[in-house]
Amino acid sequence: MNKQFGWKCTLVAAVLLVSAWAISQYGIKLGLDLRGGTSFLLKMDVSGIDSAGRATAVQQAIEVLRKRIDQFHVAEPLLQRVGEDRILVELPGLKEADREEARRRIEKTAFLEFRLVHPDNATLVSQSVSDPRFTVPPGYQKMTIKEHEGGREITSTFFVKKRPEMTGKYVRRAYAQYDQMTGAPQVGMEFDDEGAKIFERITTANVDRFLAIVLDGDLYSAPRINEPISGGRCQISRQGGFPLDEAQRLASVLENPLQAPVHVMETRSVDPTLGRDSIASGVRAAVIGAVAVIIFMAVYYLGAGMVANTALLMNILITIGTLAMFGFTLTLPGIAGVVLTIGMAVDTNVLIYERVREELAANKGLRAAIAAAYTRAFRVIFDAHFTAILTGVILVTMGSGPVKGFGVTLIIGLLANLFSGVFVTRLVFDWLVAKGWMKSFQMLHVFRHLPHINFLGVWKVAFALSWALIIAGMAMFFHRGGGDVGAGEVYGIDFKGGDTATLGFTPAHRVDADDIRHTLEQNHFEEAYIQYEHDMTGGGDVLALRLPEGKTDEVVKLLKDKYPEAQFRTLSHEQVGAVVGKELVKQALWAVAWSLIAIMLYIGLRFGEISYGLGALVSLIHDVLMTVGLFCLWPWPHRTFSMPVVAAVLTLIGYSINDTIVVFDRIRENRKLTGGRLNYFDLINRSVNETLSRTILTAGTVFLCAIALYGFGGRVLNDFAFCFVVGVLTGTYSSIYIASPVVLWFHRQEAAKASRAVEKKPQPAKA
Repeated sequence: MNKQFGWKCTLVAAVLLVSAWAISQYGIKLGLDLRGGTSFLLKMDVSGIDSAGRATAVQQAIEVLRKRIDQFHVAEPLLQRVGEDRILVELPGLKEADREEARRRIEKTAFLEFRLVHPDNATLVSQSVSDPRFTVPPGYQKMTIKEHEGGREITSTFFVKKRPEMTGKYVRRAYAQYDQMTGAPQVGMEFDDEGAKIFERITTANVDRFLAIVLDGDLYSAPRINEPISGGRCQISRQGGFPLDEAQRLASVLENPLQAPVHVMETRSVDPTLGRDSIASGVRAAVIGAVAVIIFMAVYYLGAGMVANTALLMNILITIGTLAMFGFTLTLPGIAGVVLTIGMAVDTNVLIYERVREELAANKGLRAAIAAAYTRAFRVIFDAHFTAILTGVILVTMGSGPVKGFGVTLIIGLLANLFSGVFVTRLVFDWLVAKGWMKSFQMLHVFRHLPHINFLGVWKVAFALSWALIIAGMAMFFHRGGGDVGAGEVYGIDFKGGDTATLGFTPAHRVDADDIRHTLEQNHFEEAYIQYEHDMTGGGDVLALRLPEGKTDEVVKLLKDKYPEAQFRTLSHEQVGAVVGKELVKQALWAVAWSLIAIMLYIGLRFGEISYGLGALVSLIHDVLMTVGLFCLWPWPHRTFSMPVVAAVLTLIGYSINDTIVVFDRIRENRKLTGGRLNYFDLINRSVNETLSRTILTAGTVFLCAIALYGFGGRVLNDFAFCFVVGVLTGTYSSIYIASPVVLWFHRQEAAKASRAVEKKPQPAKA
């Protein structure tokens, strides 16, 4: 006991010390919405693209740049079309060296070509040196490359075809690697199926010729084709090798090539997109919610509640420490992940403590009751955490931007909760009992006696009303234009774009961004992004506004009238595209769809019946559609879909499965205890009643956090908080009236089939 206790305490202390050290050493990287960062205004050279294809080329460039920046480990950037040929890229707080690296990677076009070298290249090179009247053969051009040989730099000349045999559009994957013979860095490439066939055909027909590899018009290398190359792989190498960082950068841009060059026109530092007052109100709301939960746990569970509160604070410390250690960026969707893990941390302790109550009621001693409670509760705790982690992994793998940021924070927080909420609290209780300092497990009661409510008696009515409300909500969603992503009025400027205006002003009378935000809200311009920007090349500050389409003139007039001493004047006014492009939405939807399927399969396998998996899937779909539907039906204020709403829906998916798993676990347990004597109607009713107190407690504590965000989070976080409140309520409701009836229906169908089979079976003749 002493040895085990010693190494466990050492492990806990080490984890806490490392987390605290990481926070102090690296700090917490905040995202663009919380801290601000660097803004690049890019101009795309579309002179070589016809007018019909320019919009497509700019949109393709946005998606390519997003992938490049994701590989640069810059979390949740903002990319937005400005006008016809410009792109705004905003990256959260970058150091000077990172800013220059990001600029180089952004500007790199990466137009890759494979061109054959003239078969008589050596002769042509010799003639070009000796014959002053030498002319380059038609269809070829002279290209040179500097190479290193024997410690000295030499220049090699090649006469290369102008017309490429193949371009880089067939590159499926590119990566930096080391040459097996020399150890020098090089770039490896893999082609798609069509590219592999073309490359094999080229190399088969041109053995012993040189094949020039040309990138953005510059010759990188010209290796000899020694034999046909099949399998769709090749390498780009350079005599003397690439510097490793150049090989990595080249691989990144080859994997994501642009159709046309882009150049940085302006570089500016920008203020946080949420505004300092919104950040302050969000932090205040989170603190109020956390304090409310801590007080509730301390009052309801007394001493055990203080242990739970310690584990909760430890969870937050470990989560933030891990984010700091690995350089992850914390943004609003990331904070949503932290809020979700806080809710699940409370769920974990409530599940354990309510199990302790049941074990004590069965006349077990305190030590045995605690041991049994942790053993039995861990199964459902693990299932709930694993399904949420599974969702996070899929979001990280398939998503990008805010979707990926949410997934990363969620995974870290859930793993931290398994450590603090299960391992650490068990360690504390074992220590208190062993020391004789804990002789009883005191707590308050939701119900003094087990309730006997006939929940399933009204399941058909509840089921019908739920889906009727969902149909009404979806009808409103499509009525407001939700069918075309980014087009309808149900979408905010994050999804469909709008106007951008850059205003000059008198520096001595600079108006605080928060005052401007309040002025716009009071005049019903709730949806606006307000940032001050500073020109990093030596220019002055400007006020940048992103507004719904067609609202710029009204807003500028309002500001001029409200703040005449500031002398606001319009410097530029243009249309901007969406921050959340259709490609990002499609990635998010696919990630959510696969996570729902994965949850269904896992629960079906874990509980041994597909009915449980189907129940979980239907309840999750119900919760998402119900939340979206109520969001659209809510009469005031006028709500539109934005980035915070996306974060809220992702939070809902991670949370709402919890209570369903608790109910399912009790159904499975009671099924074994009763030996199948109860029909599923009575079995489910009994299980829901037995878990009702923990359902009320877990939903109630998370509801405290949600209400705090809704009441004190400010207008910017109001949509997020609204979805969170609705999600908590509908997630609790659906575990009883949606998920459980699906299991009931499934087994009634089986019972009906069995009954019909018995009726058809020939009966023995009566004597």
